[in-house]
Amino acid sequence: MTIFGIPIFPDQASTFAKDVDTLYFFILTVCSFFALTVAILVVYFGLRYRRKREGQTGARIEGSLPLELMWSVIPTVIAMVMFGWGASVFYHLRRPPDDAMHIYAVGKQWMWKFQHLEGQREINELHIPAGRPIKVTVSSEDVLHSLYFPSFRTKIDAIPGRYTELWFEASKPGTYHIFCAEYCGTNHAGMIGSVTVLEPQAYQAWLQGGGEGGTMAERGARLFEQHACNSCHLDSGQGRGPSLKNIVGTTVELTDGNTAVVDDAYLRESILTSQAKIVKGFQPLMPTFQGLISEENLLALIEHVKSMSPQASTASGQPAGGTPSPNAQKPPARPGEKKQ
Repeated sequence: MTIFGIPIFPDQASTFAKDVDTLYFFILTVCSFFALTVAILVVYFGLRYRRKREGQTGARIEGSLPLELMWSVIPTVIAMVMFGWGASVFYHLRRPPDDAMHIYAVGKQWMWKFQHLEGQREINELHIPAGRPIKVTVSSEDVLHSLYFPSFRTKIDAIPGRYTELWFEASKPGTYHIFCAEYCGTNHAGMIGSVTVLEPQAYQAWLQGGGEGGTMAERGARLFEQHACNSCHLDSGQGRGPSLKNIVGTTVELTDGNTAVVDDAYLRESILTSQAKIVKGFQPLMPTFQGLISEENLLALIEHVKSMSPQASTASGQPAGGTPSPNAQKPPARPGEKKQ
């Protein structure tokens, strides 16, 4: 958006960018109107009713109930409109569609690292197709960051030890900025990047470049063997650890009597601090991997575990591991795959 040829706001490049801007300008207009009205009235009354001679006193004012009700009810109604409208927009921004394409993002001083399920990995760059919802799961490798796409009007904090997520649907091809919107250290201002929105056909061509080491799930499978996880987590359930087959999305009973839902956060905690939640019937034998495995490899391991649960529906509307469900919109074919 430009005024007199001067860029004021970033491009509206997502499906909900216009909704966010409309709400913003509504709130800005209302606040400006009341701020200006109050300022003008203060100056007017100050001049109109100023003391004109020494010893002059003002007239006694009893007040006006209708006036007091008016300046209480009208701002309350306006505030509730802002609240309802804002809540609606926020709900939309935080509810990714079931058929959203899944991408992982990791913040690290001072860069953004992106991983596609197909295996492509990018640093400070992200390639996505236009016209398709994109869900980004965000984590941090060190300190608090904030992934910000100004042209898409969305951002989310990258919190160490936790997963957060945002989504958007880019509405037109182009190249747009990525920023870190949370001060994260000396080179915070240099933690920038770009997202390139491609036409679907061009994105498919870009995907054909393939990812080093195969898909995320395949890379996770190699890490699973490398760390000897397969020696304890047997599919038969007779190993020293519980079977991970078809475990994602289920509820497991713990030794302390509590239960836990097996999701990304649970898998992360079980890998990094394995003694935190022990599944009933098993001993706390698994070593902790805190500080021994990078955030990117941790995500690959989780994707591998999710690929072992083909029947578990994830938040993206696809079975764990990225395989399309019969009722879900099919994602683009991965490199080397034949279209069904």
